[in-house]
Amino acid sequence: MSAYPFLKDNIEALSTYNPPFYSWLSSQDIDEEQLTNSLFQNKWNILDWKMEDGNGMFETVPPNALYKSWTAKEKPNTSATIIVGCNVGYGLNQVLMNTPESHKVIVVEPNPEMLLACLGQTDYRPFLKAGKLHFCPVDENSLMSIIKDLDLQFVYGKIYLRSDMASQQLGPEYARWSNIIRNKLESFSAEMNTLRLKQDVMVGNELDNFSRILGDGSITPLKGSGRGMGAVILGAGPSLAEFGPELAKNPGQAIFTTSLQGLPAVQKVGIKPHFCVGIDYNDSMINVYKQLDREWAKDIPLIYSSKLDHKVLEAYPGPTIPMWTVGGIGTFVLGNHEEIFDAGSNVSITLARFLDWCGFKHILLVGQDFAWKGDSSHAPGHQNTNAVRNNSYNPAMLVELKNADGEKLSSTVQYVTSKREMEDDIKKLQTPFYNLYGGCAVIEGTHNVDMQKINEAGLLSAIPEIMDSFENAMKKTSTPRPLPNFEPRSPKWTSSLNHVTKRLEKLFRKHGKNQDEIHKALHDVYFFIRQDLLYMPYLYNEILDIAGLARAQASYTPKDLPRYKRIVKKILTKVRHMDRSICFTGNRKAA
Repeated sequence: MSAYPFLKDNIEALSTYNPPFYSWLSSQDIDEEQLTNSLFQNKWNILDWKMEDGNGMFETVPPNALYKSWTAKEKPNTSATIIVGCNVGYGLNQVLMNTPESHKVIVVEPNPEMLLACLGQTDYRPFLKAGKLHFCPVDENSLMSIIKDLDLQFVYGKIYLRSDMASQQLGPEYARWSNIIRNKLESFSAEMNTLRLKQDVMVGNELDNFSRILGDGSITPLKGSGRGMGAVILGAGPSLAEFGPELAKNPGQAIFTTSLQGLPAVQKVGIKPHFCVGIDYNDSMINVYKQLDREWAKDIPLIYSSKLDHKVLEAYPGPTIPMWTVGGIGTFVLGNHEEIFDAGSNVSITLARFLDWCGFKHILLVGQDFAWKGDSSHAPGHQNTNAVRNNSYNPAMLVELKNADGEKLSSTVQYVTSKREMEDDIKKLQTPFYNLYGGCAVIEGTHNVDMQKINEAGLLSAIPEIMDSFENAMKKTSTPRPLPNFEPRSPKWTSSLNHVTKRLEKLFRKHGKNQDEIHKALHDVYFFIRQDLLYMPYLYNEILDIAGLARAQASYTPKDLPRYKRIVKKILTKVRHMDRSICFTGNRKAA
């Protein structure tokens, strides 16, 4: 097509440098007539795209006025730009031509015809080959994978989100995708901040728990054990106090579950859950035991995240069953032997994913309010019951929502983020979700029900034999796992890293002329410390620190050598700690 001189070459380059996007684009239904008829020269004598109303995208405002502000003024070398809507390339080209080669550019374009129009006008092969330019399929999972690859940019640069105003004339999908990306960036930013601050604590907890985890058994027997039954997730929102006593009178034949911190509130309404789940890694979770009736809880199994604080775990009065969670030492190494759960940002999200994995035919949410009316954010018995009355919430973290009746609610950024995550899950999980709606936040994707509808639909009914089958599966979880036979890493790592350190000491003596060699040596260290998938999660912060030297820095001065040495010292200390925690002699059973 003569109007698209670079289309063929760019598509061939995409097949080489971005196969997932090439496959996605190849699967799209393209309107060739629109491609033929929509390009034209507008009144400004520039290339334009004719919209459905006959006007060009740029007839009102020319590109220069729209995109002159699309500059990465802060940290351009270590930042990234995400563009929603590429039109015929004006905004994209502005960013590509005015940012360094190391600046990443990601394009999200919901309209396949518009994508081809853009790919047809500019030769993007050099940018694709250099890894600077990346096109993303219009798919939330693909988008999240790309965002998670921008961890270096989050730490050492900025993520610029550019919503193309010209493209928004084409339809609401552009504003919708901008909003989706903004939400995902906010979620990932919160996740990155947590990882940066708390990864050492979380994986450190796993190391403290390692032998006990293997001795406590595995959740594997519970897979598929809920078929034919319904499950109830009991939150500790204000509506639990309203509905809990009525549920306690008629629990039916459903499996009831809650969080570890929700146990006191659940007991207060008269319900005894079949098990609870604990995922929080913070040592402040020990405060749960100030409210917990230990005698009442001694026969309630606790399914605990491998990252739970070991003091919290040791203090639990009942049976304990481990759950390996994403981001820890089990992620890459135990995946073929154990289920590795993405715990999410909230224990109710963990429970929803876990119950879906167990195969329950439906899930009923109770006390899942994610907001509150009045002056109490939790049901009585929860440790945060008086938080609002005591002004314990940071005003900067409070947000306003509306319920199904349009009434104003109070919530927090954390609750809204968790609600959004649960809503995304509900779209993807196989299990239908019902919400015993208590007048607070609306959870999209659930069916709001009242007690009458619960009884009419039989959401709490099941054949007794099925309940027995689930309880038998729960008993089987206590079988100990064999201790793995991991080899210690510290001797090899100490030798290798000391060797590089001595080389860097020599190179830094004449750092001016040795910039390339210093850069290469730091890159070698970066790749070396990422090679071991078992040890990598515990070294997360040090890997990012080395990446800051190897990938986020263009030149080096003598002060960088002590910085490098401090990082290496922390690496070797951690490797020795891991060796002591997980490397056992022989193949004996866990105690």
